[in-house]
Amino acid sequence: MRIQIYCDIITYCLVAIVQHDMKIERSVYEVLQIVGISLAGKTHLHDLFNKSNFKNVKDIYASSEPN
Repeated sequence: MRIQIYCDIITYCLVAIVQHDMKIERSVYEVLQIVGISLAGKTHLHDLFNKSNFKNVKDIYASSEPN
């Protein structure tokens, strides 16, 4: 159980660092959601956040769900 908590804390910190360095105007939670959705793809983070002009992260969920 401790390993899982440590992994979560490390992941949160790494995403917060990337968010700060890339000057992303989204919350850490939204960045985690976007990264989580795009894990299967090979898109660079810089391209991912430049191309995604979603006003709401829910739009991403709606576009990734099968019809």
